[in-house]
Amino acid sequence: MLELLWPGGPLFKYGSAVFKPGMDSVLLADFAKTAKHKKAARAIDLGCGTGIVSVLLAWDAPELSVDAIDLLPDAARLANENAKLSGLSDRVFAIEGDLRRHREYFRSGSYDISISNPPFFPHGSGKASMNTGISAARNEVTCTLADICRAAGYLTRWGGSFFLVHKPERLSEIFQALLASGFEAKRLRFVQHNCASPPSLVLIESRRGGKPSLKVEAPLIIKNPDGTDTDEIKAIYRR
Repeated sequence: MLELLWPGGPLFKYGSAVFKPGMDSVLLADFAKTAKHKKAARAIDLGCGTGIVSVLLAWDAPELSVDAIDLLPDAARLANENAKLSGLSDRVFAIEGDLRRHREYFRSGSYDISISNPPFFPHGSGKASMNTGISAARNEVTCTLADICRAAGYLTRWGGSFFLVHKPERLSEIFQALLASGFEAKRLRFVQHNCASPPSLVLIESRRGGKPSLKVEAPLIIKNPDGTDTDEIKAIYRR
């Protein structure tokens, strides 16, 4: 199955064994793109799935090379195929591997940016799936939030940024995991379906070795009152 995000944009292949690319990945990549960090040369996508975040990062930053890792062989294969489909195979490369064993694959402090769209739900909660690949993408079956933050802490250089999308109800746990891995949350933005709905996602930028100072941005609203996409969503999707 193929999906084109916008005319002339990156093309994504996905299959039934892996999680279909979703809006949360697109919003995460855009959130990272709008960060005011110094020009980055290397990024690492932790739990890359089919590579949508990796490809979008490289698509918008010609100077950026992106490494990626996923435990599922099908996901890593599709991530590399998607990089090739979008003409980015020279700058996006995914490997099959367990990110909990990150020290075996990558050097400490090698990356300016770490980024992750991790499983949102603790093991045993959230929506269950008989498909092991989809289950691992939704639930912390193979790695936890703390595992991902530890990997980012090891791989991100001092002063580098770690970008994360997650569920607002786990914010307290997220802040604790970030601090334990050497990160200070610096920028936060909630995502809401409409102006009247509670946040369904939270986007977070943290800094390795950063000083305490958190900027909370205006929420990102997906739908107008009449159900149409907001101008910001249209801009993100180049519509």
